[in-house]
Amino acid sequence: MNSRERRNLRTGLLFVSPWIVGFFMFTLYPVAASLFFSCCDYDVLSAPIWVGGMNYRDLAVDRVFWQSLNNTLLFSLLSLPLGMILALLLAILLNQPVRGRGAFRAIFFLPSLVPLVAGAMVWLWILNGRLGLLNQFLGMLGVQHPPQWMSDPLWTKPALVLMSLWGVGNSVVIYLASLQDVPRSLYEAAEIDGASAWMRLRHVTLPMISPVIYFNLIIGIIGTLQTFASAYVLFNGGGPGRSALFYAVYLYQNAFEFRQMGYACAMAWLLFLLILGLTWLATRATRKHVFYQ
Repeated sequence: MNSRERRNLRTGLLFVSPWIVGFFMFTLYPVAASLFFSCCDYDVLSAPIWVGGMNYRDLAVDRVFWQSLNNTLLFSLLSLPLGMILALLLAILLNQPVRGRGAFRAIFFLPSLVPLVAGAMVWLWILNGRLGLLNQFLGMLGVQHPPQWMSDPLWTKPALVLMSLWGVGNSVVIYLASLQDVPRSLYEAAEIDGASAWMRLRHVTLPMISPVIYFNLIIGIIGTLQTFASAYVLFNGGGPGRSALFYAVYLYQNAFEFRQMGYACAMAWLLFLLILGLTWLATRATRKHVFYQ
């Protein structure tokens, strides 16, 4: 390496040094510290005490931990496929050449711009069992005993699923962009061959946008397993019978309410491994169905 190359290297490192320093200070160090603290008895206010794998052993017999994990997985199984299907259907409708298409796109995207906490406060009023807008509407339809969304353990997770479907605007925009990228010539060829609208959707649209569907699937897995703000605002403490105590909420409680930071770090690493495993399974299951141009 000659002097000019060394000078260029120093200049380049100088320009990227803010990112390098930030990466080590705000990403690499916190990750390494959390792994260390997960093996410690640590309450933030005193020095950590090394306990090895005790936190992980305690998690294995913690019934509240398993309940929060079960609540989160059940919510994900309901919310993720419904959200992906609804977003795709809305994107297909918004891709049609109709008058006012831009206004409709803006309307469906606006809810995703509302902050989660503000949106959750609105849904507190909508889902109120006695005076809520949703139950008032169900009463107008003739439903005699509408669900008690906030107080019945059977309906707390469906209530959160409804709230999650309200914010599918981001996914709709991504699907819409991919739909506009499908070559028109493929649809024309399918029409000439006599393909129906359903066949064009199945054999042209879905294969062409399959990378985007895969992307939304992975992002959805990560997002639903980390659901926090909506569950915490609507059901502070976990709701009736802890039916809405989600994994991220229980992690937060251990870290900042119970001051068991080591225990919370162990939960965070288990959540990371769970997301990593589910992402790997999703990738393996869809690799034969994702087509890249």
